[in-house]
Formats: sequence, structure tokens, C-alpha cells
Amino acid sequence: MLDHDSLRRRRACAQALAGGVREASAEAVLRRVCALQAQDAMAADLGIRVRGRDITASAVRTAYEQERSIVRGWYLRGTLHTVRGEDARWILRLLAPRILAATGRRYHQLGLHEDLRRRADHLLRQVLTTHGPLTRAELTGHLTGLGIPPDGQAPFHLIRHAALTGILCHGPRRAGEATYVLLDDWLPARGGGAPWDADAALAELARRYLAAHAPAGAQDFAVWSGLPISWARRAWGTLARAGVLTFDGDLTTLAGQAGERERPPETPDAAEAPDVRMLPAYDNYLLAYRTRDVCVPVAHQARVWPGGGIIRPTVVADGLAVATWARRDAGRSITVHPFEPLSPQLESAVDSEISAVSRFFTQSG
Repeated sequence: MLDHDSLRRRRACAQALAGGVREASAEAVLRRVCALQAQDAMAADLGIRVRGRDITASAVRTAYEQERSIVRGWYLRGTLHTVRGEDARWILRLLAPRILAATGRRYHQLGLHEDLRRRADHLLRQVLTTHGPLTRAELTGHLTGLGIPPDGQAPFHLIRHAALTGILCHGPRRAGEATYVLLDDWLPARGGGAPWDADAALAELARRYLAAHAPAGAQDFAVWSGLPISWARRAWGTLARAGVLTFDGDLTTLAGQAGERERPPETPDAAEAPDVRMLPAYDNYLLAYRTRDVCVPVAHQARVWPGGGIIRPTVVADGLAVATWARRDAGRSITVHPFEPLSPQLESAVDSEISAVSRFFTQSG
């Protein structure tokens, strides 16, 4: 069995968060990690930055809006995530039916019966065809024509329903605010594609998870994806029969994966210097496993997870959380709160990261 230090380093390297591993573009980051949590749009941008090499805020926005190589929508666990544009449809088709079914009770509580949801889908498709891109407030204004009150949660759930049924997705920002567009206009389908195979899609999602998070187990995949453990085990079985898994007790890697994603240090001193990264709030690295002990010391977990669903921005050194951090004044002021006094070497590395994050905020304007 792997000790915590070895396990943490391998996971952090797989996430492009240690060992000098960094990707060259926003699209490459998402190709590597499959999905980044994005209910906070800036946190998602920072999640790309921290895994990249000199990726600017402008480059991230270009990937979203010009290249359209990445897209934001409701995917894993029914929560906003950023994924690659070419992955959006098959991931949505795999996950959306369970998310919609799980939201049934909430639809009932809000009075959003099936016929009303169907009419809202039709209306949203029409107004985006005619007027898009539109903000949430603008879409809400159109939904009032169906008798939907503009306040409360009903408009949000109808917009989300249209996203989960493949009608719309997030489009360009307007004055810093998200807009929505028709999915088929924003990300045109390419060719006819292979016939849909749900088991193959499930196995592919599990393979993507392991490529970015291993060593890990089926329960970890279930936590990350929001799928039942029975589905996770089925995916593991498919991959095992294909001969692409290597088992080490309860942990699994893709065959040949061990160490393959670690890159040699870029300078002679890099092997000894800590690789320090400033993770945003709700980062995948802190969310993608059943337990937290490998990446965050037990004594300090309450500082990262203070309650109320909050997951604070965290500083990691070689994959180990050593501090939390906070920003004020649109990122112009960044404060780091170490768990314990930092060594001079760590302090220097943290200062470099603070400067990099500050530049990113300045570029974001």
C-alpha cells in the first residue's frame, strides 16, 4: 500500500499541481482533468490558472468565447462545471437523466409540473434563437409570460432544466455577467458520431477520472461524479475486463500510469524546492475523493471546510495543504493564513504565487 506522502504526490501530479507539472492552455488543462467545478466562475478560471504555465485571464476567456474549446454547464453532481466543448454532449447525456430525476421533488415543490417545464424549454429555445445571448435576468423576464414569478428559485430551475435537456449552455460574458446561448449554435455537433452506448460512456468517464485523480477507488469516483456506487463498480468492471487497470489494495490506477505524468524538474534545484500552488475555492483536488486526510492534515481540516458548504481557497505545497488564503479589493489584496509557521523557502514560494495570482486578477479586470 502507498503511504500518504507517495499517494498525495501522485495525485497532485496527476492534477498538474505538483512536480513542476503544468499545461500550456486552458483546453489542455481540461483535457487533463476532465472537469473543474465552476459555480464560482472566477474560481474555475483560477483552477485553470493554477494548473497551467503562464495562462492569462484573457487566454481563459478566449478559450470560452472565441475558441469555444471549453464550456460551462451543469454536469457532475448537478453542479456547474467547466468541461471541454467536445466532451459536453456525451457527459451531459450520461449524467443529466439522473440529475433531472433527483430534482423531481424540487420541481414539485415549486409547482413546475412536466407540461410547464416542456413549455418553458420551448420558450427558452425560441427567445435564444431570436435574441440570444441572454442573461439570467433577461431569460427570467421572458419566463414571466408563462406565469413564472420572477423572484424565487423557479426561473433558475427552468433555465437549468433547459441546460440539462441540451437546449442551452453558458455563452459569453457581458459586462462580467454570464449569458446563455443555444448549445447547438455555440457548439455545433460534429458528424453523426458513433451510436450511443451508455456503458461505454460510463467507462470513459471513469477512465478520465482515473487519468486525472489516481490512485483512487470506485468510491472516490462515485463521490466526484455523483453517480451511485453501483454504477462506479460497473465502470470499474468494464475497465478491468479491458485490462487497463492496475490494483493496489483499494486503490486503482490506469495500467502504465504510475509516474508517467510526472515531468523532470525544469531546473537542477527544482527537485528540492517545494512546488507551491494557490488553489481556488471548491477546487477539484479537495473534492474528488471520499476522504480528505491525504491532502489536508486532520488538525486543520475545519479551516478548509468551516461548514455551510464552504471550501476555502487553499495553498498546497507538493500537494499538501499548508494554508488558506483570501482576497479583497478584486484580488489586489491577498492574505495567506498558514496552518503553522512557514519555512523561508516556503514563504518565498508562496510570495511568488501571490504575485502570479494578483497578476491574473489584474488581467481579469
